[in-house]
Amino acid sequence: MIETFKNAFKIPELRAKLVFTFIIIILYRVGSAIPVPFIDSAGMANLFDQMDNTIFGYLNILSGNAFSQATLFALGIQPYITASIIMQLLTVAIPALERLQKSGDDGRKKITQITRYVTVLLGLITGYGYYMYLGSLRFQDGTGILNTVGFSGGERFFVGVVIVACYSAGSALIMWLGEKINESGIGNGISMILFTNIISMLPTTVASSVNAIISRASGSNPAGDVIMETVKWAVIAAVALALVAFVVFMSNAERRLQVQYSKRVVGRKMYGGQSTHLPIKVNMSGVMPIIFASSIVSVPITVISFINANPEHGTALSVVNSLFSPTSILYISLTFILIIAFSYFYISISFNPVEVSNNLKKNGGFIPGIRPGKPTSDYISKILNKIVLIGGLFLAFVAVFPLTVNAVVSIIPALQSLGLGGLAFGGSSLLIVVGVALETTREIEAQMSMRHYKGFLE
Repeated sequence: MIETFKNAFKIPELRAKLVFTFIIIILYRVGSAIPVPFIDSAGMANLFDQMDNTIFGYLNILSGNAFSQATLFALGIQPYITASIIMQLLTVAIPALERLQKSGDDGRKKITQITRYVTVLLGLITGYGYYMYLGSLRFQDGTGILNTVGFSGGERFFVGVVIVACYSAGSALIMWLGEKINESGIGNGISMILFTNIISMLPTTVASSVNAIISRASGSNPAGDVIMETVKWAVIAAVALALVAFVVFMSNAERRLQVQYSKRVVGRKMYGGQSTHLPIKVNMSGVMPIIFASSIVSVPITVISFINANPEHGTALSVVNSLFSPTSILYISLTFILIIAFSYFYISISFNPVEVSNNLKKNGGFIPGIRPGKPTSDYISKILNKIVLIGGLFLAFVAVFPLTVNAVVSIIPALQSLGLGGLAFGGSSLLIVVGVALETTREIEAQMSMRHYKGFLE
């Protein structure tokens, strides 16, 4: 991968694209640090330490710490992702949008424009919800995150308009930056922004591990404590690298269905007759099932965080809080099951075996031993169900493994004393980072191959 980027910088056009992408990423990170008026960003960051296990902690990772600091890009890319998912579902459900999508570039441009409007609308709705959430947060002394002490009703309304407008504009600006990467940069813009957000959390993780080792050195048994802390982080790093290797292997894995094209004569030329294959990737749904499942199972504990339930109280809310804790068996089991279920759901709306079978039939292609038409679509569906199950189990394992480790550590005092809980990597984050790195590398290699191809005349 490093060699690929080094070779890409030797080509002026690719170097310009890489530099442009890097500049957009820098601008995005600057926007993630710009504070919004009337908000105590530092105080928000301190309060957010208690919400890591809620859906807000997940959103904070995808926003690169902007959510926990309530900065301009606090909403992250989520409004645009949600709008894209909504439009994808509506395209399947509404025939008019389906015809528009299949009508060529003009139709796809119209759908893209509608997606932008939906993103702005979702940005306004989400920005208002975030503003209301910020208004409900209180410090121990009774003061709030919003700096509106002494403001009249009209002035507070103006403050709300300014804050919601800032967050909505921030989400629209992120969408624009992502589209600029698509037009003039390298890779998918939205994926690159998510990749940047997750990678930006690594320095904090490294710093915390170094600080832990330093603090151990000042204990009663400095030599043994330092060795123990170093071994702990070495084990975590080794497990993380093993997971990365596993994710890379499974991301590249695919089932290839052999396809044979019959010979046909057009004029004086003969076409077809060659044998090729139909690739079906094991992980066709990407990280979407994990995102859906994590969002759903985090709803109960997120609602509890809204009403500030105290787990120490013997109330029904504390029972729900313990049941849906990320270290509980119910939480881990639901996450595992929902990921597999959403894998099948996502494939059902994104891959149509009947359409693939019809396209093969129109082009004179067939799977050896399988009749064209319905038998081919049934055969592809049968293979697809098996592959989706394998892909769903893969996604579920990657997502649940860190949760399981943390759950085991939470019930074993000896492991707690070693500080082995709280793994810094999650399934969705790992899949996004590895997937974006692989896809970007493939795109660079493809563009390099195009520019080095000399043709048969030279």
